[in-house]
Amino acid sequence: MSKTLILCVLLIATAFSAQADIKNGKELHDSNCTSCHINLQGGDGTGIYTRENRRIESYPALIKQVKRCRDSMGMPWPKEHIDDVVEYLNTRFYKFEH
Repeated sequence: MSKTLILCVLLIATAFSAQADIKNGKELHDSNCTSCHINLQGGDGTGIYTRENRRIESYPALIKQVKRCRDSMGMPWPKEHIDDVVEYLNTRFYKFEH
């Protein structure tokens, strides 16, 4: 096998293994984020994502905000959990290109 082909296979495998798990992101969000958002926004808490004056205007800003929330709540989430929650929120509410 050529070195180029091996490199391509490795890159494709890495891309698939690095995909965020949206289902896990929803579970993490629902069990860790919702209660705070209900206190801040009322209702079911999702209004924080859909409000007219929302603060998050880009995919990088969404990542920063999820990290900020994780840190303020003292959750020991690894990078994969951050990625899962970001992808869930982006898929469900934000629809940013990335």
